[in-house]
Amino acid sequence: MDVFEAFRKRESSRFYADTAVPDNVLVNIVEAARLAPSAGNVQPWHFVIVRDEERRRRIADGCRYGKFLSESPVVIVACGDKKASPHWYAVDTAIALEHIVLAATALGLGTCWIGMFNEDEIREMANLPVQFEIVALLALGYRRRKRDLWAKILHAVRPRKKLVEILSEETYGSKPARGG
Repeated sequence: MDVFEAFRKRESSRFYADTAVPDNVLVNIVEAARLAPSAGNVQPWHFVIVRDEERRRRIADGCRYGKFLSESPVVIVACGDKKASPHWYAVDTAIALEHIVLAATALGLGTCWIGMFNEDEIREMANLPVQFEIVALLALGYRRRKRDLWAKILHAVRPRKKLVEILSEETYGSKPARGG
């Protein structure tokens, strides 16, 4: 699958099959994050892979919109080292996490990015050093083919914007002379 096909196929998955993600597949997916760019090549990210069912349930209990995390076979806790990169840790970690999302999509897995969670509980459970900030959580696993009704409604009501709606040339509001 080429990268543009991965862009088009990527969707937030909230239903997962009861199938473990093989170690070699998970290593390949995290390798994509390792290759991500970062400010000054500091690479301030660290990923905690959570597979234990009880830990995933505890994480899900602390997520208002992420109850399905207990169902996904893997939860990735994406952390940024704010000491190593005080200004860019969050952006750099988000870039690396998006590499994971696209690699997972290319390998036939589903993901869902979670930004609202009980940070204190996860920090304690993952035994995170103080310099690490949790940037996001990521559900990861093989999709269960059940269609997410809420996502379907949301995309019908709020479809992707057209390129001309998100693009200016030279100054804001100036439509591109070519393309777009």
